[in-house]
Amino acid sequence: MKGFALISGLAALGAVSATPTKTDPQPPSKRASLTAVSASGNAFWAGKERFYIRGIDYQPGGASANEDPLADSTVCLRDIKNFQDLGVNTIRVYAVDNSKNHDQCMQALSDAGIYLVLDVNNPQYSINRKTPGPSYNAKYLQSVFATVEMFAKYDNTLAFFSGNEVINDEAGTDQSAPYVKAVTRDMKNYINSRGLRKIPVGYSAADVSQNRMQTAMYMNCGSDDMRSDFFAFNDYSWCNSDFKTSGWDQKVKNFTDYGLPIFLSEWGCIKNRPRKFDELSALMNSEMTGVYSGGLMYEYSVEENDFGIVTLKGNSVDKSDEYDLFKSALKANPAPTGSGGAASTTHSVNCPTSDASWNVNPSLVPQMPEQAQKYMKSGAGGGPGLTGDGSQNAPDSGTSTASITGGQASPTGSGSGKGGKDNAGVSTHGPMDKAPFIVSGLALCFTLFGALLL
Repeated sequence: MKGFALISGLAALGAVSATPTKTDPQPPSKRASLTAVSASGNAFWAGKERFYIRGIDYQPGGASANEDPLADSTVCLRDIKNFQDLGVNTIRVYAVDNSKNHDQCMQALSDAGIYLVLDVNNPQYSINRKTPGPSYNAKYLQSVFATVEMFAKYDNTLAFFSGNEVINDEAGTDQSAPYVKAVTRDMKNYINSRGLRKIPVGYSAADVSQNRMQTAMYMNCGSDDMRSDFFAFNDYSWCNSDFKTSGWDQKVKNFTDYGLPIFLSEWGCIKNRPRKFDELSALMNSEMTGVYSGGLMYEYSVEENDFGIVTLKGNSVDKSDEYDLFKSALKANPAPTGSGGAASTTHSVNCPTSDASWNVNPSLVPQMPEQAQKYMKSGAGGGPGLTGDGSQNAPDSGTSTASITGGQASPTGSGSGKGGKDNAGVSTHGPMDKAPFIVSGLALCFTLFGALLL
């Protein structure tokens, strides 16, 4: 799929009330919560228990809708009961509005035992795949940081995607890789500087065999602050086939000893229907659990690409036969007990060398825009939401680059020019058009005085 991650953040001052309501009887800090998930070795852990992602991608309306399903309790409560019925433990959301409140939906997910993997970008605030330099600016990062801080308060926020399918198989798109790496670094540094819970930050790669391994290696090389906390990729190669025919056996072999948690950010295939979801028999089997931490089935609702297992009509939900097949597959393939063969230590890898499908200088990565430095200390403030002015042509467009092994090095180059019109471009590889973005968000409420200081 090629969806995009939308933003979520703080409501404008006065628009979000901290006062409990009848449908929200207690503030988040007073309610029971799920055990926060962390990344260690090459796996995820909920406390001392190995955590496998057994989830579903959730994007009602599709990528073009640019809507936030977690800001509307009518929408999320309608669907959460089905997530619980299916037996999933994680959802991926591609779009959140960081100017709105998400307490009720996030609490309902927590009550149902469900975690969130969140994309932090949207069409207005994203890295432009075709001309990435100008779009990497302080205005963009403000939106990213606002989303991060907003969702860091929820214990069931499992992970953030710093980008989705920004790098694909089109000529020249590998030049956007340093900007994905820069945003990953910036998000991790923001989390540390602001003293937020260390929610794992990583990248969701396109289903592109030509540069999948180079992308993975690139995201796990260099200094610790520039390395991702995990790597994820979208995969549509198992079409009611088997472990070897699909090539999954080679993908396990290729990523053995990668040094970070790996999972499938999208999996599925509709070439042969009905879908049997046999992928779960491999994902939850010892042939994969030593390397992979599960994945997210694409997807919940039927959109233009016809992958969904339910049809949404207003407040009603029509379940297809594949809904029951997915539910049965989850039940038949429970999460393994114990460590599942996970490695106990995390490690980096060598940066990939250049070849015909990868032309990235591993010694350079964009330096964070100077105007964004203030957010590290003072916070990013309220988010601009999904309909803000956008960041593609912000005044501070144009970035400098620094050594990949030393993010604070002196600039060694610069980017210039005006941002493009189409955000990050639209990848044509895979089952669906999904704009790749990079965003992240901020804290819950600010006092009027604090907001004015920003």
